[in-house]
Amino acid sequence: MLVAAAIAAVVGEHRAAGFARQPILRRFQQQAVGKTRRRSAYDHAAIEERWQTYWEEHETYKAVRREDRAKKYVLDMFPYPSGSGLHVGHPAGYTASDVMARYWRARGFDVLHPMGWDAFGLPAEQHAIQTGTHPRETTKANIENFKRQLKALGFSYDWARELATTDVDYVKWTQWIFLRLFEKGLAEQREVAVNWCPALGTVLANEEVIDGKSERGGFPVERQPLRQWVLKITEYADALLAGLDGLDWPSGTLRSQREWIGRSEGATVLFDRADGGGSIEVFTTRPDTLAGATYVVLAPEHPMAHELCEDTDALETYLEEVRSKSDLERQTAAKTGLPTGSLAVHPLSGETLPIWIADYVVGGYGTGAVMAVPAHDERDYAFATAFDLPVKAVVDAGSTTSELPVVDPGVCVNSGEALDGLETEACKRKVVELLEASGKGGAKVTYKLRDWIFSRQRYWGEPIPIYFPVCGLDGSPLETDPRDGRETDDFIVRYDQPIPVDDADLPLELPEMDDFRPGDDPRGCLARAADWRFFERDGTWFARETNTMPQWAGSCWYYLRFADPSNEAAAIAPEADRAWLPVDLYVGGAEHAVLHLLYARFWHKVLYDLGVVESSEPFAKLVHQGMILGADGEKMSKSRGNVVNPDDVVDKAGADALRLYEMFMGPLEAVKPWQTDQVAGVVRFRDKCYAVSSRAADVECDRETLVALHKTMRKVTQDIEQLGFNTAISALMVFVNRLASLDEVPRLAVDRLAVMLSPFAPHLAEEIWSTLLANEPSVSHQPWVVFDPDLCVDETVTVAVQVNGKVRAKLDLAPDESEDAARHAALAEPAVAKFADGKEIKKFIYVPGRIINLVLAK
Repeated sequence: MLVAAAIAAVVGEHRAAGFARQPILRRFQQQAVGKTRRRSAYDHAAIEERWQTYWEEHETYKAVRREDRAKKYVLDMFPYPSGSGLHVGHPAGYTASDVMARYWRARGFDVLHPMGWDAFGLPAEQHAIQTGTHPRETTKANIENFKRQLKALGFSYDWARELATTDVDYVKWTQWIFLRLFEKGLAEQREVAVNWCPALGTVLANEEVIDGKSERGGFPVERQPLRQWVLKITEYADALLAGLDGLDWPSGTLRSQREWIGRSEGATVLFDRADGGGSIEVFTTRPDTLAGATYVVLAPEHPMAHELCEDTDALETYLEEVRSKSDLERQTAAKTGLPTGSLAVHPLSGETLPIWIADYVVGGYGTGAVMAVPAHDERDYAFATAFDLPVKAVVDAGSTTSELPVVDPGVCVNSGEALDGLETEACKRKVVELLEASGKGGAKVTYKLRDWIFSRQRYWGEPIPIYFPVCGLDGSPLETDPRDGRETDDFIVRYDQPIPVDDADLPLELPEMDDFRPGDDPRGCLARAADWRFFERDGTWFARETNTMPQWAGSCWYYLRFADPSNEAAAIAPEADRAWLPVDLYVGGAEHAVLHLLYARFWHKVLYDLGVVESSEPFAKLVHQGMILGADGEKMSKSRGNVVNPDDVVDKAGADALRLYEMFMGPLEAVKPWQTDQVAGVVRFRDKCYAVSSRAADVECDRETLVALHKTMRKVTQDIEQLGFNTAISALMVFVNRLASLDEVPRLAVDRLAVMLSPFAPHLAEEIWSTLLANEPSVSHQPWVVFDPDLCVDETVTVAVQVNGKVRAKLDLAPDESEDAARHAALAEPAVAKFADGKEIKKFIYVPGRIINLVLAK
């Protein structure tokens, strides 16, 4: 009676929640494979195609906001559509986000789960140069292939919101945001020493230069000053740092962001030149070590380098060597340098110190000069050792270490009566006080973060919506057509007078060109598009900016446009922003832990200050999926020959098998090797689910099956909430094995199984729900399973019994067994009694459901 009552209650709740039996649509009855209760082998190709067609025709995953619902915005870091398409490593993150999108829909949330394309980029342009195919055509074909592959995997994207950063209407709003940055004074031109690659015709980031050559193609790279657009991200350094507090992000990513911003409290110090020609300013985070400075180092780019160096020929030779190195190489490679022959005056002691030029000091960082304290700085120590420069220890770190350099804090020594004996922090404050009193420096906060070089000298990018006046060589109005002349020979472009394109004239589109080769002109190939570049207005000639935006630009704000993709009047309307933002779950690779996230957060905070968005941070929760390696344990790449195409897996085993395998391989964030032969295991599981479900009958659940069902529902629910997808699938496997062992499979268990399967294997779940169980499509519209906590409680649990700390027996007790009953049962156990009989029990420790410990007198 008790079992029957429990079943009746559960079935009643089941039907009330929307699981009631419904006749399937006639069309799906006709299309279903087989018509008997016992089905033939699972035809994954036909089933997956049928359900993908159904979802598309019925707009099953269309994102709609309802007033009475909470929302979840689930977003993947959108891909660059390369010519090689997806490999099996890519769908790991997409599958994880899809699991959560499907789960949250079932939990009653309004879900926005979009997909688009980070479509500008150098690879398409390089392909255009090599083949003559316009980047637009290459990009379009690549997007079509990527989209086909993603659709084949059954992801529940709202494809009506699809966008590409190359779309004209998207470019319009990217340019609009740039103009807002320009208006706020956050976008300006500077002459910057950059990594210029003539062969690629563009500026490269430090991370894109290896051993003086471009990472892509291995072309020579040289350092040279170029006019660049720069975004002043440093003005948002404090806001970017403070905004990290409270974000649900991986700790390593938060640390990387903080380290990249690199807030440092320290002091500026002025070293007067001995020749009376001014002062050299340095910044240090360790002013307590000032007395240990034994020389001063200037970056090769420092404005005083030429006037201080006595051997100008040697300086030019050294500068030529430095130009072939990236900033990263300069700071990590073997130390090189050049003595200037000039001296600086120590601000505390008055001693004269030699001034050197060295490439480990970079002009774009800080003041471009450092006070060298080799006893307490690793780079300074390496340089001093290489060039036999003096080393003076001024910090006693006690027993921490005796080897130089000593970088740990300690007690100041060898620094004069005013400083000796002070702890590091107290010494810092005292040195700053002395510097301020003498006018030789003071306290200062600096950042490692550098302003963002925003220009790219290539074709395939967003045009920067700025133009400049063109005048004659003498500054007078130009009377001739500049398209017939040559810049600097026949006319001057007044780059010092930038003019923003009017909002009404956006978007500024790229010109049609046949030759995308960059050439050796740092102004880029757009400088050759004279008819596009030059235009006349009211008798005055103007020249458009020929630099384009970096690929980062489009990816800085795409998450906003997904919320309002068809808006022609604004980048995003306030109501769309309030409806969907911020992103609740952002999934992508850890390789984007710094730059993409930092740049997107910067743009978002600017838009927040402008009142365009209401949230101060764009991504509330961030998850990095682990990389899936090749079978050889190496990163998948064509050169290694270890790439596995998901198309091959889908063709042979099906999309659900690929999804299940990738989520079952291990924890989401773990790095895992792909093993094709292991896919067969999840195929067997999928087929067993189908076979077991085809046996569903209107029979009651026995008590053991009912308890197993509710425990499985609890386990799967809790694991999905924690992104523990591998353990959730494992629980489903155990439960299906239980059902397979039954002579008759209860329908109740099968339709709950279908709902639990739907986030992981949606095609299988649909087939079970609609075809085998004859319910109304689609399982995607069904509410999530609800478990009964009372049915999830174990009737007995195994409790270890210890005697003086050693396990002597194990008992099966009720989870809430009383202490008296537990004591009686323990002492009645023969293995315990032989130790306890006749002994005084000094202490009886009982933790219900976990352990019993008897402490006996000796």
